[in-house]
Amino acid sequence: MTRYARITGMNDVLFEEQRYWRYVLERIQYVADLYGYRRIDVPVMEVTALFVRGVGEGTDIVEKEMYSFEDRDGTWVSLRPEFTAGIMRAYIENGLHVLPTPLKVWTTGPLFRHEKPQAGRYRQHSQFDIEVIGEQDAAVDVEVISVAWHLFRELGFRDLRLHINSTGCPRCKPGYVRALVDFFTPLADQLPEVDRMRLRKNPLRLLDSKEEATQPLLERAPHIVEHLCPECAAHFADLCRYLDALERPYQINYRIVRGLDYYTKTVFEIKAAGLGAQDTICGGGRYDGLIAELGGPPTPGIGFGSGIERIVLAMQQLGLPVPEEVRPQVMVCYLGAPAKLAAVRLVERLRDSGIRSLLAFGDRSLKAQLKSADRAAVEYAVILGEEEVQAGVATVRSMARGTQEQVALEQLSAWLDAALRGALPAASSALRA
Repeated sequence: MTRYARITGMNDVLFEEQRYWRYVLERIQYVADLYGYRRIDVPVMEVTALFVRGVGEGTDIVEKEMYSFEDRDGTWVSLRPEFTAGIMRAYIENGLHVLPTPLKVWTTGPLFRHEKPQAGRYRQHSQFDIEVIGEQDAAVDVEVISVAWHLFRELGFRDLRLHINSTGCPRCKPGYVRALVDFFTPLADQLPEVDRMRLRKNPLRLLDSKEEATQPLLERAPHIVEHLCPECAAHFADLCRYLDALERPYQINYRIVRGLDYYTKTVFEIKAAGLGAQDTICGGGRYDGLIAELGGPPTPGIGFGSGIERIVLAMQQLGLPVPEEVRPQVMVCYLGAPAKLAAVRLVERLRDSGIRSLLAFGDRSLKAQLKSADRAAVEYAVILGEEEVQAGVATVRSMARGTQEQVALEQLSAWLDAALRGALPAASSALRA
């Protein structure tokens, strides 16, 4: 028999990690509601041209990482490598521009990139995404940053660091790119091959190069803030002023450009202490020209994304607490076929009352059923035999204390609810001798 294994770069999220995922997603919903963001979901697959035009033809995502294939009708489609282009397509196609602006939305779900797998980063990974559409005010940029900041504080992260930069706009960015090319061209023979390729195809990508030989050259490279047009310079000054007003510490990092071509003006990353070199847990920025590039009316926007797997791994590395896994509270056991029929009905009544309940399966001995209850770590085992069914009672066994009592079936849900809350009176009229 062939044994199948996960595809490289894919990951199973098993039970222990699920409690982290559940907690992270609950906190995401809380923070999104707190700031007035509405959920939107877009397809996991779009036409390839959307990402080529939106993300950028010279980016690593488009050239090396997208999962693209020809559909049965001859259309080239791709599994989404990021959220923003698809959300902007939905904004244009569904006429969302008629809604009050700014439109504030969020989403979460899987993304797909064929990149080298590493801890917390998989070829299928899930991301939390925020987008604000229709407003250029730098105060919006600060709010988007604050959503991320608030979320990570909610999750227990401390010693967060905000790094910001401006990438300019189509008016001032070309001048900076020329300055960058003029600086690096005489030094091209000192660059590794991968960075020589970037210099030819997408010079801005040099700024986030991780190549060791490039680092000392980048220290001397020109900074984009020295080449901003008056509008971009004023926007960046406003951003800094609003962050100062919030007393939120930040560092201007001239090397942040992010990996997508659509970014304009503000770009940012949030880093967390204690995670080593892979300390970036969130990144995003402004994309004022993207909607027009995709065929819609000129409309500004800003957003960020943060990988759920990366957040969970960081929380585990830092030992951040999360609630324990929600476990069953009661197991219903039985002796004999008539009692099993009553047990099937009883376990559903308990669930209808909000008591997390299991049914012992397989017609095993009572001893084996109680062992299953112990392994399931329930607090109480409810035992039904033919005599109990005829008398209208159940035997309730405390798994921790090893004691057991008889409780009237019509009062069992209320009795268990009180017992599980620790509110059971010392003597209960529900008990039968």
